[in-house]
Amino acid sequence: MPSDQKDTPQKAGGRRIGRDRGRGLAHEVVERLKARILAGEIQPGEKLPTESSLIEEFGVSRTVVREAISRLQAAGLVETFQGRGSFVLALPPPTAFSVEAAQVRTHRDVLDMIDFRIGIETEAAGLAAERRTDLQLKAIERALIDLGRSGEQPGHAVEADFAFHMKVALASGNRFYSDLLASLGPMMIMLPRTRLDHVYTVSDATHLTRVTLEHENIYRAVADRDPAAARAAMRLHLSNSRARLQTP
Repeated sequence: MPSDQKDTPQKAGGRRIGRDRGRGLAHEVVERLKARILAGEIQPGEKLPTESSLIEEFGVSRTVVREAISRLQAAGLVETFQGRGSFVLALPPPTAFSVEAAQVRTHRDVLDMIDFRIGIETEAAGLAAERRTDLQLKAIERALIDLGRSGEQPGHAVEADFAFHMKVALASGNRFYSDLLASLGPMMIMLPRTRLDHVYTVSDATHLTRVTLEHENIYRAVADRDPAAARAAMRLHLSNSRARLQTP
């Protein structure tokens, strides 16, 4: 099927794929694949069907399939390897800790959330610099590249940002860091952005360049196996995020 096929509703596995009140085709593909993974139909370590197979099965474009896989990556359900495809990751054990988006109601709550993240993610970055494997570093690099490209698709910026922080937490080698961030989910990125002043919109090129550079500094420190620099870079990034949210 051509990659430029229009995203029109078609049949998929005996059921019709269609737009869900603006959520889009990618969301529906994600939900179908996530259901299979959670049901154990696709086991950890198994490869997802190829792009061509998913295009044929769901009747959507290559762009939709790639976006869906990117969302599954951000959710920590799959890992993609260049030239090999996407593989299902083992599901993390359930955690009792959770913060619902509805619980973060005020501007003060958002600032407190960033303070909380500073305490957690600063140390996670330092451990990542000490313990990361080459494969984990590659995953952080891919997340950084995706974040840089989100300027072309602003709607992906939140998921790309969250994926980067998750990859750093996973590289710490301490599952409690990654479990905690996974429990927060993309809301830890999304809610602060909703409180940004109008001069810091998600699609603002200057803002994206500044944030991407901050993430690059974290990546370089982890790549250099420099724990002190990694902690400093993460603390600076989150402190800058907090400063951007301060009311005039």
